[in-house]
Amino acid sequence: VQLQASGGGLVQAGGSLRLSCAASGRSFSNYIMNWFRQAPGKEREFVAAINLSGGSTYYADSVKDRLTISRDNSKNTVYLQMNSLKPEDTAVYYCAAQVAIGKPFDYWGQGTLVTVSS
Repeated sequence: VQLQASGGGLVQAGGSLRLSCAASGRSFSNYIMNWFRQAPGKEREFVAAINLSGGSTYYADSVKDRLTISRDNSKNTVYLQMNSLKPEDTAVYYCAAQVAIGKPFDYWGQGTLVTVSS
């Protein structure tokens, strides 16, 4: 599986962006999909995850109620809708796939840069 993240850009505080992560190859629906981010000078951190069917989602406390993860298995794509963006959301956002919670992340996307100006 290859993952291609897109949708990043420059947005003002309070604005919105939608990130996409398209998977090539088969078996996308067999993977839990995650979003991580890495801000300049900081470690990569977990943002959100979604289970195989899309029926369960998980969020970091810092993004809960502002960011929404979803997936479309027919399009082999996972999304991250980002609303009410803050300057501290500025980071490179990565998607990652794993077969089960607690297992290693098998695949990573290349990252897409989100910059939120104040």
